[in-house]
Amino acid sequence: MHHADHQGRRDEIIRDFARSELFERTFQDGMDLVEQAAGYLDGEGRQESKLLSRNAALAYAAESMRLTTRLMQVASWLLVQRAVREGDMAPAAACEDRYRLNVDPPGEESMARAVRAELPRGLTALADRAERIHERARHLDRRMYVDSAHEAPNLVLSQMDRLKTAFGG
Repeated sequence: MHHADHQGRRDEIIRDFARSELFERTFQDGMDLVEQAAGYLDGEGRQESKLLSRNAALAYAAESMRLTTRLMQVASWLLVQRAVREGDMAPAAACEDRYRLNVDPPGEESMARAVRAELPRGLTALADRAERIHERARHLDRRMYVDSAHEAPNLVLSQMDRLKTAFGG
């Protein structure tokens, strides 16, 4: 399959998805969550955080920072997909690495886990929802950009090659 054909097929996958019902729903959920989180952190959350112990207040600051970062990532990813759908951005441009959603470095959540019980319910509930929408977006991102970049046969072959290498084949 020629590169041009392949890029064409990939562009189609990306565009079709950006026009799908699933994307529409994910977009709505993501943007709603961004708004709710901003409202919470600005209002109720600020009040609640003043009543926390010093440790819990530090955990609150770290967790709200993580929540904000996570939602910013999701929101900018969603806006890129929408730009593709509206024809304001070429699917090929959206394929760039800087638009991929990356996993958090490990160990980032262990701190929050320990004091999580002390954190306000409002914050932990938002954090859980942000986690889920981030996961959903990451899954979609993989399907659109990573999986569509490899044709199935190549995927199987590269797996075989890796096994051969691993077993000194």
